[in-house]
Amino acid sequence: MINLLELTKYFGKLCAVDALTLQVDAGEIFGFLGPNGAGKTTTINMLTGLLRPTSGTATLGGYDIQQQSLQAKAILGLMPDTPQLYEALTGRQFVRMIADLYEVPPRQAENEMRILLDQLELVDAANDQIKGYSYGMQKKILLISLLVHHPKILFLDEPTSGLDPRSARTVREILRERCEQGCTVFMTTHILEIAERICDRVGIISKGQLIAVGTLSELQQKQRDLQTQPTDVNQQTETLEDIFLDLTADV
Repeated sequence: MINLLELTKYFGKLCAVDALTLQVDAGEIFGFLGPNGAGKTTTINMLTGLLRPTSGTATLGGYDIQQQSLQAKAILGLMPDTPQLYEALTGRQFVRMIADLYEVPPRQAENEMRILLDQLELVDAANDQIKGYSYGMQKKILLISLLVHHPKILFLDEPTSGLDPRSARTVREILRERCEQGCTVFMTTHILEIAERICDRVGIISKGQLIAVGTLSELQQKQRDLQTQPTDVNQQTETLEDIFLDLTADV
């Protein structure tokens, strides 16, 4: 569903993303992890057409994001870490506007919005102006606006930051349900416990380069293979946090 081939971005002499090649399958929740400044946001901006790569290609659902941008953007949804919303609108008006942009039939949009507002506990605030929303409420209304048109690919930057524990769990459940329906999720997070809990695979980027990719068990096995000392079979298995810190220790 997402294919990157030698995707590269320079800012002057600085290489922010270095020949990134990666494939993410339909129905997968993929965690894209890395230290601050590693190239995560730059990569997402290239994948969503907000930034033109210096070289390389990226296709979404078979559409080249540069050559077939309208078709590619029609099947994706993007939630940045800091929502940029029309604060004079109510939450309900904002969702309706986004649904209209994606040509979702009004009755279908209303039904979807009603379900999602209830799941994310925003029913009582739906008719309030967004300017009165907390950061977490803004993220939830933005996510609802994305989910209403059933995108095939969701790009989520820190999707659970600012959410209370109940809402964060609900978001994880909704994402898993959508992936079971064929949606693909490409997400970044600094909360590695969440990535370990929800992601089918993760990729770790450092200094613009993809230094590891796989399931947690695959990454654990790679770490054991790299160890110079024999590992006690009873030793506790490394967590994703342990692996991440080991791989990015020189950053």
